[in-house]
Amino acid sequence: MSATELTLILSGGSAADARAVVRALEPAFGSARALPADERATIHTATFEHDAAGPSRAGGPGGTSGRLSGAVTVTVQGAPEAVAKARERLNHAFTAQDQGSVSGDQEQEWQLLLEP
Repeated sequence: MSATELTLILSGGSAADARAVVRALEPAFGSARALPADERATIHTATFEHDAAGPSRAGGPGGTSGRLSGAVTVTVQGAPEAVAKARERLNHAFTAQDQGSVSGDQEQEWQLLLEP
């Protein structure tokens, strides 16, 4: 399968919180196209390229536990395999509450509430 995008939409936290979430995914997905930076923004986004046919860009089941200043709602969108991998890594790195999912023909969307 060719490379697909994994998109994160983050709300409820600071740019530093959004960067912590993005960094938790980097061992599996590599660097995001750009790190969230605008401290005035209320919603942050990040996009990763994910090649389902290729191996993870780094080994191991997850990164270290992330630190957040407050609760962050994360919506993860992309191919089902990429969304599942992102969900697993976020559950490992943060205290997370599953907020539900929506599936389409070739994409999935999952929402998590990450807590400090």
